[in-house]
Amino acid sequence: MPYRETKVYFDGGHYIAIPPENFPSSTRKRKKPKPPKPKQNENTPPTPKEKFETAYAESQALPKRERKKYIKEKLKDEFKNAEQLKEFVAQNIERKKINAYKRNTRLWRKIYTQGEWHYFVTFTYDNALHTEETFKKKLRNTLKHAVSRNGWKYIGVWERAPETGRLHFHGIFYIPQMIGKITEVKDYSTKSHRMQITYQNDHFLKEFGRNDFKPIEIPLDITQSVKYLLKYIEKSGEKLVYGGKLPTYTRSDILDEDIACPYGVDDRKLLLFDSFRCIVDGEILGKVSPEILAEMPKCN
Repeated sequence: MPYRETKVYFDGGHYIAIPPENFPSSTRKRKKPKPPKPKQNENTPPTPKEKFETAYAESQALPKRERKKYIKEKLKDEFKNAEQLKEFVAQNIERKKINAYKRNTRLWRKIYTQGEWHYFVTFTYDNALHTEETFKKKLRNTLKHAVSRNGWKYIGVWERAPETGRLHFHGIFYIPQMIGKITEVKDYSTKSHRMQITYQNDHFLKEFGRNDFKPIEIPLDITQSVKYLLKYIEKSGEKLVYGGKLPTYTRSDILDEDIACPYGVDDRKLLLFDSFRCIVDGEILGKVSPEILAEMPKCN
C-alpha cells in the first residue's frame, strides 16, 4: 500500500488525494497561537496596514477600476514617494487575493466533504420583535443550540439589503432534525414585483419574523447557493459564519491501482479514479459513494 492516511477531497469533478509524506509541513505540530496584541490607546494613530484594511473595505463599493486609486489616495501621506506607495498597495492587494482564494478553496472542500445539504435559508426580523442588535444576538444563540441539540450544520453570511441596508442572514444548512413546522406560503415580492413562493418556518416566524427555508433538491442548488455566498463576501468583505463540525477532508489509505496519475504542483497530489476504494486501518469499506464517505474519518 503506497499511501496511508491521505487527505482526500472532491474538487467538483474528481477526487484528489494529498499524501502526508509529500507535504511534510502538514504533519508537524501547529505552533501555539501568538498572544493577542495589546489594545491600542484611542489616541494611537492607525498603522499603514490598518489604514489599508479600512480603505480596502470602503473601496469595495466602487467600480474595480477606481478601487486601487481610492486606496492610494487614502494612504498617500504614509509614504515618502509614489513608488513606495505603489509597491505597498500592490503587495497588500495581492495578499488579499491570495487569502480570498484560500478561503474559497477551503469553503468548497468543506461543502463537498459534508456532501448532504438540505436548505438555503434566509432569516430577517420583524421590527415589533427585534432591533438589529437583538436579532443578531438571538439568532446566533438559537443556531448555536440547533447545532448542539439538533445536529444542524451551516455556512452563512450576514447581509444588508442594497436598497434599505436592512440586515438579514443567508446560509446553506444541513438539518437532520427540524425545529418547528415549514409551510408553503404565496406572497408578493416587492423586490421582483411578482408573486413568489416561500417556505416559512413557524418557530422562526414567531421568534424573529420572516424566513425562507428553500429546499435543496439537486446538486446545482448547492453550487448556486455557495456561489451566492461567495459573491456577497467578495463584494462586501464580510466573513463567512460556520456552525457545526465541518471538516475539510476525508481520510483514507490509497491503493496504487486506484491512482489515475500524479497531480498538481510538482505532482505532489494524486488524481484518483472515480471508483477508488475507501480504506481505513487496512480495511476496505467499499468503493467511493456518499454512503461510504459518510462512514469515513474526517480531518482538517
